[in-house]
Formats: sequence, C-alpha cells, structure tokens
Amino acid sequence: MSAPQEYWLSGPIPDVPALLQPAAHALLQSVREVKKYLADFPEEKLWEKPFGRASVGFHLRHLTGVLDRLLTYAKEQTLTEEQFHFLKNEANGQNAPNAQPLISDFENKVNEALDYFKTIPESSLTETRYVGREKLPTTVIGLLFHAAEHSQRHVGQLLVTVSVLKN
Repeated sequence: MSAPQEYWLSGPIPDVPALLQPAAHALLQSVREVKKYLADFPEEKLWEKPFGRASVGFHLRHLTGVLDRLLTYAKEQTLTEEQFHFLKNEANGQNAPNAQPLISDFENKVNEALDYFKTIPESSLTETRYVGREKLPTTVIGLLFHAAEHSQRHVGQLLVTVSVLKN
C-alpha cells in the first residue's frame, strides 16, 4: 500500500481562502506526520530529553499551545491566564497525559484553526495584528503562515527525537 499523498498535492480544502491553502495544508500534514511518527512510540519515553533536548511530550504540547496563541493574536484578542499557564507548563511532564490525548489536542486545535480560516475574508489578511506584551506588529497572514511553518518545524524536531529515543 502506498503512502497517502501529501496534503499540498491533494487539492484545495473546501471553503478555505486560496491564500490560506498552504497554511491549511501544512497544518493537516503536521497532524498526519505526528500520528505516523508516534504510532508505535513507547509511552515511557514521552518525557525523556535526549542529549538535553526537548522531549516528545514538549513538542506535542508546544504544537498545540503555539497554534492556540497565534490564533488568539490573529483574532485580535489577548492571551488569557489559562494560556499563560499552559505556556509555562508545556515542558512539564509531571502528571501529564500520555501521547494519545496530546495528539488529539493538537488535531482538535488544527481543526479549530481550519474552521477559523474559513471565516476569514481574503481582504483582511494584510490587516495589522500585534503579538505579545511588546505588541510586535505583523499581519493576519503572517500569523497564520507562522503557525503553519512553526508546526512543521516542531514536527521535524519531534521526528528526530522519536528516532533517537526508539533506537
């Protein structure tokens, strides 16, 4: 059986604006790859930090947390105390769930992002948005593109960490 085609080769995602298709494809690809890489990953290694690097558990939480925060900024909202608490605890493996709930959290956040993409008029993609307490300027499309490329970057790091810990 051949591997499924990458999302960017699978055609447009219905109702997602054309300029956001690449970001939507990258987010969906991230979910697919996370599931693939963790299919037979040993749970007891989820929070191990090989060579002092970030754990697989951290990457899973961070994928969800960053996407959540960037969507908040795109919507012109400020982060909540709950979001700050999540950020502070992304690397904390104490009493953390196993991999499946973390994967589901990320997949649910990607689905939420895609639902949001469907509500965005293309004419608003270049509107200014601000990030963080310092209110650093960007645009709606800048935030959403960064959400997608950041997810892909961490999925790559997750893959390396998984391969090191499995061997």
